This record gives sequence, structure tokens and C-alpha cells, in this order.
Amino acid sequence: MKARYGASPRSQMLKYHIQTSGRSLHAQEMSFNDIRTTLQALYAIFDNTNSLHTNAYDEAITTPTTESVRRAVAIQLIINREFGLNICENPWQGSFIIDQLTDLVEEAVYSEFEKISERGGVLGAMDTMYQRGKIQEESLYYEHRKHDGSLPLIGVNTYLPEAGTEETIEGRELARSDDAEKQQQVDNLKAYQTLHSGQSPAALGKLQRVVLQRENSFSCLMETAKCCSLGQMSMALYRVGGLYRRNM
Repeated sequence: MKARYGASPRSQMLKYHIQTSGRSLHAQEMSFNDIRTTLQALYAIFDNTNSLHTNAYDEAITTPTTESVRRAVAIQLIINREFGLNICENPWQGSFIIDQLTDLVEEAVYSEFEKISERGGVLGAMDTMYQRGKIQEESLYYEHRKHDGSLPLIGVNTYLPEAGTEETIEGRELARSDDAEKQQQVDNLKAYQTLHSGQSPAALGKLQRVVLQRENSFSCLMETAKCCSLGQMSMALYRVGGLYRRNM
């Protein structure tokens, strides 16, 4: 960041956070998700992450339950307290495969930077929906490989259980808010907006000016969030930039 963009010392203070892959959570053979998450957590820790979130196995179908969250936390605790290799920081340092993969990833990242720069930087690329298109393209590629079997997923498209022995989710608790909880959230939002009604118009107006002038919108968003709700900020941005509609 310093060498390429002349970044300030503060912007170089990166906290490296990893969340395990939501894409790898499947409703089929749902209990297998914990195995995938455990291995992903190991990847993250071996790569010296500063912060780690392990997904709950039932996030494929519902908001995590207390039982599944406890299992997700246990993955980290067992790695941290019981898995001896974790005592050694970066145990794979110097191995050929890690060095080679690091070089390949670095090369791919720099290549992507160049493609974004050619489109006028991050904002220019956003104007042509380059980032969104890349995400959609990768998602379509993954789903295609999952469905045609070229990407083997145990219990999803290969090594399937015998007919009649499939894992069922009937009777499993699904976390859903009731009407009273939903209304409480609505009331809380209205109370928040009323409390800050004297500050929000000016803050939203400033946010719109910053965006139109293509200045640093992130710092302005952080300040605006102190007195405006997400919906208020989103609507203010829609009014000056339009509402995104996915290309199909």
C-alpha cells in the first residue's frame, strides 16, 4: 500500500480477519460442514490471521442455533488449546508449495490491481460494474462446477447416501423472529431516528456532497452513521447515484 499508493502510516495498519467460507456450507449432509470449517480455520491460523470467525454448520438453512454456535467456537478452542502444531507459528514457512502458491496469489492480485487501474481505479471500475460482474462470474462458475460434478463435494454431488438414508432437517429448530421481536426492532429504529432528527438532515446532505465530489466517502459514512440509520444513508445515496439493479 505504501509503495504502490503512497498510503499513510494509519492506512497501513491492517488487521487481518478471516471468516470461513459460507459457500462451502451445504444443506445436504449438513453435519459435514463442521469438517470443512475446521480445515478452513486451520488454513487461516497457519497463515497468521489476527482474527477468525468460524461459521456454524446450520447456517446453510437458518440463523445459527445456540448448539451450532457452541460447536463453531469449539473448533477454534480445540485448535488453540489441543492442536500441538498450532504452537509453532507458521509451521509451513519455506515449503515449496506454500512459496509457489504465495507467488501465484501475489501475481493474481497485482494483475487484478492493473485491471482495476485500467478502468480508472476502484470508482471507475464500479461505474462499469466490473467488481460486481467478476463476483457474479465466479459464482456462476462455482455453481456450474458443483452441479456438473467437476468440483466434487462430499455428500452434495458425490459419495451420496443411499436412497432413504439421507440426512433430514424436519423438526430442526429454525431461528425466526416473532412479530413482537420484529415490531421491537421497528420501534427502536423510529426512536433512534427521532432522537437524531436534528442532526441527520445535515449529515445526509454532507454525505451526498462527498459522494458527488468523489471524495473519501468511507470516513464520511462513519460520521453519518453516528446519527443516521442504514436505511436513511442508503436512501440518500440512491437519490444522487441511483439504485443498483442486477443485470440478468
